[in-house]
Amino acid sequence: MSKIENAKAQTASLKGWKHSKAGLWLSIGTSAFSAIGIAKDVRKARGESDTLKLVNALVGAAALVTGTALLVRELRRLGDDDVLLG
Repeated sequence: MSKIENAKAQTASLKGWKHSKAGLWLSIGTSAFSAIGIAKDVRKARGESDTLKLVNALVGAAALVTGTALLVRELRRLGDDDVLLG
């Protein structure tokens, strides 16, 4: 197998991993760490009384909430497909 074929096979397997339960949980955990950064941005913007930075942080928070909700929905759908869960 050539290096290119091997790389394509690895890429294909990683794409499937992204939609696995473990991949979704990892994404949710990453989102939790992002929330810490957004909270710091909000606090800093309030301290500086910078409305534009505050709006930017709040839009980022809205995007984070939406993204996390999508991940949770995908996780529930995977659970519905699981025969062992009923």
